[in-house]
Amino acid sequence: MAGIPCTAEAKPDAAVVRDALGVGVAVGLSGFAFGVTAAGAGLTLPQTCALSLLVFTGASQFALVGALAAGGNPYTAAAGAFFLGVRNAFYGLRLSQLLSLPRALRPLAAQWVIDETTAVTLAQPTRRAARIGFTVTGLTLYVLWNLTTLGGALGAEALGDTDAWGLDAASPAVFLALLAPMLKTTTERVTAALAVLLALGLLPVLPAGVPVLLSASAAPLVLFLGGRRRRGPDATAGGPENTRESR
Repeated sequence: MAGIPCTAEAKPDAAVVRDALGVGVAVGLSGFAFGVTAAGAGLTLPQTCALSLLVFTGASQFALVGALAAGGNPYTAAAGAFFLGVRNAFYGLRLSQLLSLPRALRPLAAQWVIDETTAVTLAQPTRRAARIGFTVTGLTLYVLWNLTTLGGALGAEALGDTDAWGLDAASPAVFLALLAPMLKTTTERVTAALAVLLALGLLPVLPAGVPVLLSASAAPLVLFLGGRRRRGPDATAGGPENTRESR
């Protein structure tokens, strides 16, 4: 099996289902925050629900409504959401090898290729466990996310002005809560910190939505500087030796 060791010990199906349900329920509940935020940004109930049903990638959805709430151009907001969602295409390349689903199911499964389903799937030792983890996580999260999106949007309409309740802070709070556990290495933390500094620094001088797009440049910048630092000592050490050998 491609990508899964043949000698891996089988994991009980019940354990896989339990782990997948835990992730699906924990993340799915944050759809309530998205529904509230989208309603506060001026989206109608059908528009809010359509985003969760069709887009179904939390970071992109929050980025879109956040930019719209700040008065950003809809095209700029959509561009930011699109670039955040591009990562799912790379997840799909990896998961297609691990899951090896029938061709007829792949277009349907593609809708569930997100951060959480990828994490659960990659953590499994066998293909059977990977398929169970992907299916249970995707189904649980998709159903719960859409139900809580509906509940959040309806609740926001009942509350009236969401700014008066401070619910406009729900979107960034949930996003940071989801992002923080993923920052495990120094490079990841430095990249995140630089992205925040870029976004905050550019926010007063650029239209809403543009700072978020430009903050994405933090990743290639950190990788470039890290690569130069790693190559520096090697180049310095190798230079004199190469010079002596040439003589």
